[in-house]
Amino acid sequence: MDEMYQRHAELCKVFASPTRLEIVDLLRSKELSVTALVEKTKMGQANISQHLAIMKYKGIVTSRRSGTNVYYALADSRIVAAFDIICEVLAKKRMIGA
Repeated sequence: MDEMYQRHAELCKVFASPTRLEIVDLLRSKELSVTALVEKTKMGQANISQHLAIMKYKGIVTSRRSGTNVYYALADSRIVAAFDIICEVLAKKRMIGA
């Protein structure tokens, strides 16, 4: 069980970045190219690419190349469900003033 807690903590570290959370939200329903992610986040390509590399290494996203473009998608749709649950908890806390 100790190893599972360690792996869980390592995975959660990936989501400790607001930029990576934004990327998850943008990828929730469709794959996007790096160019599209750069446009939507208003961040530099090097910055987005670095975050995507971390997320790919940890198994959060997958990638595929088509011509000169690289497209990213979430590796598991349940990531969106976890994301949404946390957002619901935060919204509820805000409503009750916690």
